[in-house]
Amino acid sequence: MEKSLELANTTRVQEFVLLGLSTKLGIRDALFLVFLTLYVLTLLENTLIIYLICSHSELHKPMYFFLGNLSCLEMCYVSVTMPSLLAGLWTGPCHVPFTACMTQLFFFISLICTECTLLASMAYDRYVAICRPLHYPLLMRPQVCLGLSLSSWLGGLVVSVIKTACIASLSYCGPNVLNHFFCDVSPMLNLSCTHVSLTELVDFVSAIVILWGSLLLAMASYVAIGRAVLRMPSASARHKAFSTCASHLLVVGIFYSATIFIYARPSRIEAMDLNKVLSVIYTVVTPMCNPIIYCLRNKEVQAAFYKTLHWS
Repeated sequence: MEKSLELANTTRVQEFVLLGLSTKLGIRDALFLVFLTLYVLTLLENTLIIYLICSHSELHKPMYFFLGNLSCLEMCYVSVTMPSLLAGLWTGPCHVPFTACMTQLFFFISLICTECTLLASMAYDRYVAICRPLHYPLLMRPQVCLGLSLSSWLGGLVVSVIKTACIASLSYCGPNVLNHFFCDVSPMLNLSCTHVSLTELVDFVSAIVILWGSLLLAMASYVAIGRAVLRMPSASARHKAFSTCASHLLVVGIFYSATIFIYARPSRIEAMDLNKVLSVIYTVVTPMCNPIIYCLRNKEVQAAFYKTLHWS
C-alpha cells in the first residue's frame, strides 16, 4: 500500500489533455463557428440586459435585480467553459496544466451552485409578487434581495472550495486524458488512481442539498403560483401569467434535468459522450436562452430597450 502511494506521488499528473467536443476535423470547423456565434450572442444579450437594468429607474425592482445577477452570472459561466470548448474545436485536443484545470473546476462549481440558488430566489420572488402582493414591499425589500443574492454567491463559493479541495487532493498518476471539453467532476474522478469514495460522497451530498433543495423550493413556488393563477377571475390575466410561468419552467426544467442527471447520482458517469451533450445544454444553451425567456420577452424590458434606441 505504501509503495503504491509512493509511486502515485512520484508520477503525479502535471497536466491534463482535453479531447474536446469532437475529434473530427470537418465537424470541428463547423462547430467552432456555431459555438463562437452562441458565445458572442450570449455575452451581448446579457450585457444589454445589465445595461438596461442599471440605466432605467423603472427597472429598479426586485425581479430585475435578480435578473441582473443572473445575467452577470451567465456571462461568467460561459466564459469559464466556452474558451476551452472553442480552443478544442480550433486546435484539437489541448493540454491544460493541473493548476489551471483545478481553477476552472473551482469557478465552474461555484457558478453552477450560485445559479441553482439564484433561480430558486427568483421563483420565490415571483411567488411573493403573485400570491402575497400586499406583503411584497416588506418581504422583498432591498435588504432581503441583497441578502438572497449574497447568500447565493457566497454559498456557491463555499461549496466549490470544499468540492475542489477534495478533488485536488486525489492522486492522478495516469492516464491524463479527459474525454470532455472542460475540467468537470465526473471525468476527474474517473482519472483518479486512488479511492474516491469520500470525494464521491461529498459530491453527491452537496449535489442533493444544492440541486434538489433549490429545485424543490422553485417547484413549490411555481405550484403555489399556478394555484393562485387558476383563481384569477380574468381569462387574459390567467393566460398572461401561465405564459410567463411556462417559459420560466421550461428553462428551469432543462437546466435542472441536465445538472441533476450528471451531478446528483451516487456513482461516476462512464458514458462521457452523453455527459458532454448534457453539459452543452446547461453550459451553452441555457445561458443563451435565459435572457430571451426572462427579459427580452418582458414588456418593461422591451420598453426600456426602445427608449434607449430612441435616445441614441
